Amino acid sequence: MRIDEKQMECALAGVRKLMADGLRNTSMASITDEIVAVIGNGKMLRGRLMFRVGAVTDASVDTLTRSAAAIELLHTASLLHDDVIDGAVLRRSVPAFWVTKGASGAVLLGDLLMCQAFKLVNEAEVNKRLISVLIDQISEMCEAETEQELILKGQIPDWPTCVSIARRKTGSLFAFAGFVAGGIDDRLCDALKDASYSAGTAYQLADDLFDAYGNPDQAGKSLGNDAIAGKITAASSWRLSNVEPQAYIEQLLRDSEEKLQPWPAVAGAWRDYLKTDLATVIEAFLKSFSAQTV
Repeated sequence: MRIDEKQMECALAGVRKLMADGLRNTSMASITDEIVAVIGNGKMLRGRLMFRVGAVTDASVDTLTRSAAAIELLHTASLLHDDVIDGAVLRRSVPAFWVTKGASGAVLLGDLLMCQAFKLVNEAEVNKRLISVLIDQISEMCEAETEQELILKGQIPDWPTCVSIARRKTGSLFAFAGFVAGGIDDRLCDALKDASYSAGTAYQLADDLFDAYGNPDQAGKSLGNDAIAGKITAASSWRLSNVEPQAYIEQLLRDSEEKLQPWPAVAGAWRDYLKTDLATVIEAFLKSFSAQTV
């Protein structure tokens, strides 16, 4: 049975409540509402993936909710750290957390959110199985971020390298979301993990282009930081590599769907996710790129 928009919003409200309840049990209780306002107003694409697909598998609602909250906490932690590193002053249409609370506060809150995320997954029904996967995925994300920042700066950008970075630093958490959505069917979990890697890579490549070509007045976040920092991204490599980024991104999304054909109900839910949740965001990211490169 597929999930409708009312059910989706109810599920995401449960995720926000779980995050808030967890933070109120820490020393951050007095500013929990302020923190949740930052955490809970994102697109929540990874959580949407879990609930959209998990509605047609045997994944439990408790595991989906805890894992979605954990992913949102981890994603927000990475953004808190990234904004400090990049000096970005705007995030989700409000001043970046470090601007109002200081760089040290933003870094330490990011660390706390990561700890809360691991705690949530550890408390899920199948915690031992999921914790192991989550550790692998978050390690992959951190490695890719560090490689991009410490190893690749100043090197000549090439498309395979930027795709590898996008897959590992963003695809990794999408992949965890897909794995969780597969429930207890190991083969389906692996297929959804693989499909979600492709979807997450497509999202990151589109976001790279948006950082370079997007409209700052409509972005809700600081743009242009990748170029200033000299990072290897899709925006810095597509011309040199003679790649058509939009076609590449569209192919990644088609490939993600193909991986799920042995499970018709799951493939249908996946198409719903792409159409309703992910593709609309990617299309918005690519609009300015298309306008400036025709």
